[in-house]
Amino acid sequence: MKGEMEMTEDVVIVGAGIAGLATAVALKRVGVRAFVLERSQGLRSTGAAIFLYPNAWLALDALGVSHKLTRIYDPLCKGYVTNVSTGDVQQILFPAGQGPRAVHRKALLEALAEELPADSIRFSSKLAAIESQEQGGGASIAVVHLEDGTVIKSKVLIGCDGLHSIVARWLGLAEPVHSGRSAVRGLAIFPQGYGLKQEGQQFVDEGKRAAFVPLNDKEFYWFLTSKEENMTGDPEQIQRQVLEKHAESFPSVYLDVVRHADLSTITWAPLMFRHPWGIVFGNLSKGNITVAGDAMHPMTPDLGQGGGSSLEDAVVLGRHIGNSVIRNEGLIVQGDMAKAIDDYVKERRWRAAWLVTGSYISGWKQQGGAKWWMLFLRDGVFYKYVFGWIAGLVHYNCGNLPAVSSGKED
Repeated sequence: MKGEMEMTEDVVIVGAGIAGLATAVALKRVGVRAFVLERSQGLRSTGAAIFLYPNAWLALDALGVSHKLTRIYDPLCKGYVTNVSTGDVQQILFPAGQGPRAVHRKALLEALAEELPADSIRFSSKLAAIESQEQGGGASIAVVHLEDGTVIKSKVLIGCDGLHSIVARWLGLAEPVHSGRSAVRGLAIFPQGYGLKQEGQQFVDEGKRAAFVPLNDKEFYWFLTSKEENMTGDPEQIQRQVLEKHAESFPSVYLDVVRHADLSTITWAPLMFRHPWGIVFGNLSKGNITVAGDAMHPMTPDLGQGGGSSLEDAVVLGRHIGNSVIRNEGLIVQGDMAKAIDDYVKERRWRAAWLVTGSYISGWKQQGGAKWWMLFLRDGVFYKYVFGWIAGLVHYNCGNLPAVSSGKED
């Protein structure tokens, strides 16, 4: 029989991904300890790499960790979009020093985790159930039941448990839906270097989009999105399908990058998202329970905003919770905390819905097909006019964290 243990925490975060760790760091900065539950045995590195745009770096600045990564990863200076069918090339210039950076996902997670006390994360913690218990006077606490029998009572519960979030399900949010596309991702390694500039290369074809960007002199992050429903088999088989079936007509420079893939980093996954109206009108919180990151707003990767929006969530949530704790002289007061979480939801709801919408439209237009009117919309209208407006969503400042008196942060 599984043993039972009961614990009490001020704040419990479910999930040690980007949103979960960033939120824990934000709370630490405002003097609040968070206890993070992670179902995996260690930090998850699935996804290999991630794009971080200016909004993400502003959030990392607020969290106090950006310097760890900016000294390792350089921003892109420009990018190119090649229409594989016609050979037309569009150039995208980034302001000096403000281009996106591709970073190893594991490096980002480690940079965040290093800021937390060693006992902050409890790995191999699988969530079984959630309940809310009334405490009298209108106050309530969240009770988390783990599969090993552990029961954790918490004044605040934040679900950062990803695409199929148990916390989001408990709040009554609709399940994410399939976009009709899927993605293969991986890292390519050139031990002797490849000699390419700090530029991104993107390729579009009927129903397909692919790209690669440098992480450093020897490693490249690459991906391919398509309408393929399923790529079965091991990483080597998936690589072969990309080379021989999906990207066989792509330029040789892209195929060479895919051939140099580290097979252990290759993943395939359907691209899922939550309908924006589900974010605008759904219950993103209930009392002292809420969600952040993919648990709140899963989106397709076409704007590269999954990670950046999660970092924004962490800072905004940390600010509202921090202000509540400061107002109440270091205490978590249930009624005031519920208002703080509600204010966080109000601030993030529309921003998240716009990002989901912009990401979906971007992917749909870029892979629309070969019909003349779709090509016109994509090449004649989208890249010249609409893309700039959508890309403007990444130039956003989520704000800073409130200052706390020295000593409270620990």
